Amino acid sequence: MSEDNGSKPAMPDLPPKPGKRLTLGHIADQLGISTATVSLALRDSPLVAEETREKVKQTAQEIGYIYNRSAASLRTARSQIVGVAVHDILNPYFAEVFSALEDVLEEQGQMIFISNHRDDVKRQRAFVNTLLQHRADGLILCPSVGTSAEEINRLVDQGIPVTLVAREVPGVWAPCVRGDDMSGTYQMTKHLIQQGHKDIAMVGGRRDSSTGRFRNAGWRKALEDAGMNPDDQLDLPELMTQADGRAAVPKILEAKKRPTAIVAFNDLVALGLMTTFRRAGIEPGPDIAITGYDDIDGADARTPALTTVSAQPDKIGRLAALTLLRQIAGDRVPNTPIVIEPEARIRESSPPPGVRLAPKLAD
Repeated sequence: MSEDNGSKPAMPDLPPKPGKRLTLGHIADQLGISTATVSLALRDSPLVAEETREKVKQTAQEIGYIYNRSAASLRTARSQIVGVAVHDILNPYFAEVFSALEDVLEEQGQMIFISNHRDDVKRQRAFVNTLLQHRADGLILCPSVGTSAEEINRLVDQGIPVTLVAREVPGVWAPCVRGDDMSGTYQMTKHLIQQGHKDIAMVGGRRDSSTGRFRNAGWRKALEDAGMNPDDQLDLPELMTQADGRAAVPKILEAKKRPTAIVAFNDLVALGLMTTFRRAGIEPGPDIAITGYDDIDGADARTPALTTVSAQPDKIGRLAALTLLRQIAGDRVPNTPIVIEPEARIRESSPPPGVRLAPKLAD
């Protein structure tokens, strides 16, 4: 049995006691300026001279101060946070839209929270709720399929600036910046008709989204204007990705009346089609003409180079950001769509039947 000699048990090593949290006052005292000036400087306010802003930032970095954005938002009623939600951030088109709007928003000191909602309206709602909890200044939204006008209008009614991008929702009280999708596919289909094609399929597009509906409508109108019945043509909806394009090839080859040309919903679907047709021994271009949409990076570097539509994503992104900033500043912005005219890019993938425009690939 051990004896109790009265000694205290050894205490485990404890971490050092945390120091006092640094505040704006520490920087203000060190530089001999007011805390208001420090706060403005950390927010890059033009009201503070550039030299002073740099001194404040350098001092903050040296002492390890981290700007308390939450506290600042309580003082200014602004969080300097904007949410951006789209359905497919992996799509190069949306990457270009995001890059453009990010440049504009960051110039104004806005931080961006981004969500890839994948056309899942529940994921979209969860993201929006998180933004509200963080007192976000506004939301740029490519709405998920299933988004109702009521839920967007509820945000607007609460005073939250909202700008839709790429897709519109009928009846919303928020502005929308998008391309003229109907015009774009009309141009593509008309081009194929002028090339002498009579069997022109439409492949892809979610018809529950405005983009899918408008692009399908442009294809239909061009056929009708040429005296052709779109209901006699192959129409495969709901395809959005390269994998979808690859999976559609067997259906196209099994069609009772195989098309000689295809209007793809976007470049991703078109590129998936081209790869798989070639594996099946059918050469894109001379054997089957294909057009895309979006003019993503690299579309012109394929063999054959892809005929497509430039929806001007950089312009759409900039306008969406500027439109939201106007709302954040308190301006009344009309809720009518801002529609950007697309530009056709005619290349090698859409020749007349049997004609080769691109060099033949080596076997």
